[in-house]
Amino acid sequence: MKFNRFSRREFLAMGAGAAGASLVTKTIFLDPEPAWAFQGPVSPSDRVRFGIIGVGMQGSGLLTNAIELPGIECVAACDLYDGRHTLAKEIVRPDLPTTRRYQELLANKDIDCIVAAVPDHWHKQVVVDAVSAGKDIYCEKPMSHTAADGVEMVTAAKRTGRIVQIGSQRVSSVICAKAKELVTKGALGDLMLVEGSLGRNDPTGAWEYPPPPDLSPQTLDWDTWQGMVPKRPFDPKIFARWRCWKEYGTGVAGDLLVHLISGMQYVVGINQPPKRVMAMGGILRWKDGRNMPDVHAALFEYGEVPMYMRLNLGTETPEVYRFQGSKGILELTEFTLTYIPQAGVDTSPSYYAYSFPKAMREEYFKKWHQEHDAVPGKETAFEGVTYRSISWDDVKPHLWNFFQAVHSRKPVVEDAVFGHNAALACHMANESYFRKSAVSWDAGSNTIKS
Repeated sequence: MKFNRFSRREFLAMGAGAAGASLVTKTIFLDPEPAWAFQGPVSPSDRVRFGIIGVGMQGSGLLTNAIELPGIECVAACDLYDGRHTLAKEIVRPDLPTTRRYQELLANKDIDCIVAAVPDHWHKQVVVDAVSAGKDIYCEKPMSHTAADGVEMVTAAKRTGRIVQIGSQRVSSVICAKAKELVTKGALGDLMLVEGSLGRNDPTGAWEYPPPPDLSPQTLDWDTWQGMVPKRPFDPKIFARWRCWKEYGTGVAGDLLVHLISGMQYVVGINQPPKRVMAMGGILRWKDGRNMPDVHAALFEYGEVPMYMRLNLGTETPEVYRFQGSKGILELTEFTLTYIPQAGVDTSPSYYAYSFPKAMREEYFKKWHQEHDAVPGKETAFEGVTYRSISWDDVKPHLWNFFQAVHSRKPVVEDAVFGHNAALACHMANESYFRKSAVSWDAGSNTIKS
């Protein structure tokens, strides 16, 4: 006797039609409704005046976007490299005051707040000094260079009551806001697993940036730039590529993983460090003297739900999240959010019945269809949807939220506590990589433990 055999996928696909279920999809465009697009006049009392510390790759982008917002004015710029004084004047105006000493901006009473885009090893000092001087501050991600730095920054923010916003801009993205709304409304059912990944495959993506040709001890205050790190001879590559070294940066964890973690925290509604992190990786592609991995995969434990994040600087792959639940999947990319519902029930007779004798199997199939098949014309339709909008990497919404908070004194979402918890996940991933073991966060001692 000959039997037809099907793979599980083929059997389920065939059965879905038999059970009368179908998937309908539609596309919706999300209008970000940018308040910053308003071009009407802004009264002097409503203007927000900021100073910027760090006018490098990220800082120059923040500066360019910030001054395009209505009612926002740059008063002064600071950088330890003179070439960026020139750049700041080119972006804002030729007579913009510039300095190498950020303390001059903190003492300037015409400055309401600070935007800081400095190397990671300077984040703590700049933030603590800014809030202690009575200035609100937007600080680039990751918030801290070490777990201890983060604890000190949170303490300073709470002590002074100043607004601190960390620069992981997808927390202000309409794509992520819609995902958060769907999760909150129960579209996923019980959350089962979260995955996030990102891959690059080019020297610039791996931070092999070309140092400015005129960089020298005369055009750069190299000793101050090194901060409290053990002093090294002047090295233009370290200045341009500081993310490659743990003494100054936090590697792919602090550059890329922090975006994945911040977005995940926002969408799922988590504002705490992971209980446990297990990570592995290595320097597999960019053997250029760096001491931070170029491949880094980490598994995070938040409550009962595992969250798996992987980063790769040797293969180009899309940046994507997959939030997986008992009722379906949410897939997020830079411009889209797709919800694919799942019934979570059998849509066809169990393929296990092929292990029954023929008569028993046929009786089982007959009964199953009698109990489950939909009435013709009343088949169940599961509605999937794709939302599209502007890039989640657009910094204007995030900057606007910060400047509005400076003006209104309303709290921001990505405050010092949120930023600290996101950074802790990254520090724990790095510690697990270097210790070659799982690590946990000890809230009692504020330390990472194996």
